[in-house]
Amino acid sequence: MTEVATDNPALSPELEQKGIDVVRGLAMDAPNAARSGHQGTAMALAPLAHVLFTRILRYDADDPDWPDRDRFVLSAGHASILHYAMLHLTGQGLELEDLRQFRQWDSLTPGHPEAGHTAGIEVTTGPLGQGLANGVGMALAERNLRARFGDELCHHQTWVIAGDGCLSEGVSHEAASLAGRQGLGGLNVVYDDNHITIDGPTDLALADDAAARFRAYGWDVDEIGEVANDLDALTASLERARSITDKPTLIVLRSRIGFPSPDWTDHHEAHGLAFGDDDIATTKQVMGLPVDETFWIPDDVLTMYRSAGRRGRAERDAWQRRLDASPQSDRWRQAWEQRPTFDVDAVVSGFERGGSLATRKASQTCVTAAAAGGDLFGGSADLTGNTGTKVDDVVADVGTPAGRQLYFGVREHGMGAALVGAARHGGLVPIGGTFLVFADYMRPPVRLAAMSNAKCVFVWTHDSVGVGEDGPTHQPVEQIMSLRAIPGLRVLRPADGPETVGAWAHALASEGPSAIVLSRQNVPVLAATDAARVAEGAYSLDDVADPDVILIGTGSEVSLCVQAAEQLAAGGIRARVVSMPCWEAFDARSVAEQRSVIDPSVPRVSIEAGVTIGWHRWADTCLGIDRFGASAPGSLALEKLGMTADAVADAARELLDQTG
Repeated sequence: MTEVATDNPALSPELEQKGIDVVRGLAMDAPNAARSGHQGTAMALAPLAHVLFTRILRYDADDPDWPDRDRFVLSAGHASILHYAMLHLTGQGLELEDLRQFRQWDSLTPGHPEAGHTAGIEVTTGPLGQGLANGVGMALAERNLRARFGDELCHHQTWVIAGDGCLSEGVSHEAASLAGRQGLGGLNVVYDDNHITIDGPTDLALADDAAARFRAYGWDVDEIGEVANDLDALTASLERARSITDKPTLIVLRSRIGFPSPDWTDHHEAHGLAFGDDDIATTKQVMGLPVDETFWIPDDVLTMYRSAGRRGRAERDAWQRRLDASPQSDRWRQAWEQRPTFDVDAVVSGFERGGSLATRKASQTCVTAAAAGGDLFGGSADLTGNTGTKVDDVVADVGTPAGRQLYFGVREHGMGAALVGAARHGGLVPIGGTFLVFADYMRPPVRLAAMSNAKCVFVWTHDSVGVGEDGPTHQPVEQIMSLRAIPGLRVLRPADGPETVGAWAHALASEGPSAIVLSRQNVPVLAATDAARVAEGAYSLDDVADPDVILIGTGSEVSLCVQAAEQLAAGGIRARVVSMPCWEAFDARSVAEQRSVIDPSVPRVSIEAGVTIGWHRWADTCLGIDRFGASAPGSLALEKLGMTADAVADAARELLDQTG
């Protein structure tokens, strides 16, 4: 591959230093104008950002979405002004006025970087450690696509800036261990070892040796010491990292937060908003910047950075010509649409109506069908067979980079964040499975997936007290409802095999993240479930036009509603059964459409094997499990906790008696 030149004959050491000082000025001015933000880290890392954006990163400012660009992730997202300053200076869409609007309503420069909101931001960061783990997912995606499509279409690297907080959070340990095991060359993390946290020096709470830890994970570690202001030393280390192909690289950089302030350098208060007007003036005087000007960017500095932003244009043009001429061009574009499909009718026809099958087993059939096109990637947190997330026979590993079956190990948090990074990278649809109760371990990346519209599929099985003997620690009760509380997350709980097919079809055809929640135990394959109607969110399983009562269920409880309706019919009570696999999809329908399915004037009973909070929106009587479960055979646990057809029928009769 053609390397982008790392030198520019028009540059001089004096001009580069001037540019770095301008970035430091912006790093003080924007938070000060907002009276909110973080200045010190951005100031300390201005030389690193300068080297990355002028000498190292492979990108084209005119095309920030170029698929073969290097990915840059600011895992230490509190230093967002540093990234925004570089995006503006290199001409990637941010204007100076956007910097002036830092952290203001509806601005393009929010407090922490938000993917999809600001051009040039790859992932949403801020919760520490998430960006580093996202970078692992990006590197995995790049390696897989490069192996499948060749160097001529995919050959780039992932660069991450992480801080002490990122390496303190557990997600970084999980992700780093996975990256080391996978030998992810092309993943390069700069650890800003500034020895400072909000409370004070890091040694208040940390005594571990990060370099030794990462070496133990299988990373190449380059401890470059106190060279945060030495552009050539920084360049040499970054170029060395770029040349390593068989393992990820950690560069340990000792920086000094708040530098070159005469008052706040190395002070923990510099992590936040330490620099007021007088402090900024003093620091600008040290750097030789105009003391009485804010957001000062001289023409020669802007010209230097805008030139850097165009460094990758020729390579991007050459890449485009290769893509246009490639026999794989159509397949490449299809992959980047992130919409794998499968024959829904063919899969549904394989389920015997009246038979019995766990929806997790039905899901594996869907995964196998959808994976045939080549664009699914992932696996599980050590539960591949249990969760039905076998994607491919070829394992993704150092020697088989084209493999799409990834063994994440017992690393739910790291798996979730890697899925988000892979989805934001593009070119494939990542999936990951574990038990529903462990969705709690994944909540931070799931939330960020929803926030950044990352198209990944979270597969959560063993979805109720039907798990059985493992007991309350493994029996989810609050998880489904807590997931529905996340804006932008599509939660699908199918009733049986056909609805599971519909859930997968809906997830793969939609934007953003989806959660597919599945049963461990066998459930009846119902006569009237319809894969195509899952996308409606809720629909009637019968043709009862003028019901006395409406019975609403999700997942394994839909069959209980069907049985209860039969009991009620024997007593002359007309019951409509509604399957409600996806609240979010039903919410998207008009009020008239919703009322045609769930008429609020008709008495309504709901049942779901979980907490009842939220169900009163749809039902008058809500059956559920508002307590933790118990260790017992699954069927007995369900019975003892009221998840039976008799309970539904009794609740319907009682409600009708109350309503007259």
